[in-house]
Amino acid sequence: MKIVYLHQYFNTPTMHGGTRSYELARRLVGMGHEVHMVTSDAQPKNKARGWRETNEAGIQVHWLPVPYNNAMSYPDRIRAFSHFAVNSTHRAAQLSGDVFFATSTPLTIAVPGIFASRWNKRPMVFEVRDLWPAIPIAVGALKSRSAILAAQLLEKAAYAGAAHIIALSPGMKAGVEAAGVSPEKITVIPNLCDPERFQVPRSAGEAFRAKYAWLQDRPLVLYAGTLGLVNGVDYLVRVAADMLKRDPEVRFVIMGQGREETSLHALAERLGVRDRNLFFLPSVPKAQVPAVLSAATLATSLFTDVEGMQDNSANKFFDALAAGRPLAINYGGWQAELLDREPFGLRLPPKDIPAAAALLARRLRDPKWLAEAGALAARLGRERYSADIAAKRLSEVLERAAARS
Repeated sequence: MKIVYLHQYFNTPTMHGGTRSYELARRLVGMGHEVHMVTSDAQPKNKARGWRETNEAGIQVHWLPVPYNNAMSYPDRIRAFSHFAVNSTHRAAQLSGDVFFATSTPLTIAVPGIFASRWNKRPMVFEVRDLWPAIPIAVGALKSRSAILAAQLLEKAAYAGAAHIIALSPGMKAGVEAAGVSPEKITVIPNLCDPERFQVPRSAGEAFRAKYAWLQDRPLVLYAGTLGLVNGVDYLVRVAADMLKRDPEVRFVIMGQGREETSLHALAERLGVRDRNLFFLPSVPKAQVPAVLSAATLATSLFTDVEGMQDNSANKFFDALAAGRPLAINYGGWQAELLDREPFGLRLPPKDIPAAAALLARRLRDPKWLAEAGALAARLGRERYSADIAAKRLSEVLERAAARS
């Protein structure tokens, strides 16, 4: 089966960012499917404007240069989304696959998906990674009535134009149902783990620790991800400030980039924790993340208190499972409920910094709990959320959609 896979922000392990589409696509290739990835080159190295093609682990990747980064203003982001949507439509239609698979965000990926599907009279399967436009509206990225209406119409068109919809969490499935979609048309395939890639030798973590005199064998709390408005990483800066009074040997590392980076540095300076017990490190390619997680005593996944964020399926959460690391989160929803059932980490109170710091201080000095939580995280990643399981389920959905058409 020929699959045309549309994802504006596709990454390989040598790049920065999530690799869900890469892991799924290469496994689809391994099952015998022909996969064409239509994507953007967000950091083009030259001024070329046309398409280029590469082969990545058997995936035929079609790259269009469209500069993008998390520090861009929302209007600039919208322009980048629109530019890719318009220019990728013709490319996708030309590829004439047996099925078109479009994954958000952004929601504008539905445009080439719908057009190519109708042009070729073949089905589109649409994947919902975030509840757009609900999240951009909640954080104020979409403000004008006309922009909100346009986004809501595009959402309805994406759902209506899809033969089937994949949601990354039960909450996202509920959100799609609330938009009027039948539950039979939706399959939940959560984000995924790649335990083989993340189970690195212990020496990898030791080497990372040895590079920093301020770390060495001290407890390490890690945040590795985007520093955006919705991520609310200022929470961890405030926890570090409280921890300084409780256990000054605990180290916090914030590794990433994004539009909130400058304000986070300023807050850390003001609270007196920067380069004292909290350290900022630049983001690394996905291939280097396993070594960083191997060095962590505990990983974190954080979000600000915005309606809908509790339904997320963040890469950070699943990377911790893949690496067998205890995880701390500060939000509710399905991941918090999973933590209640399977104690592989901590639920930190989102609005009580002293209580969060106290809980962390106690668990970071509890070797038995850390070992048990890490082992449980690894088992969940391996048995319930592995990329192999997700790819098999995705293949079944795509094959059923193609057969029905």
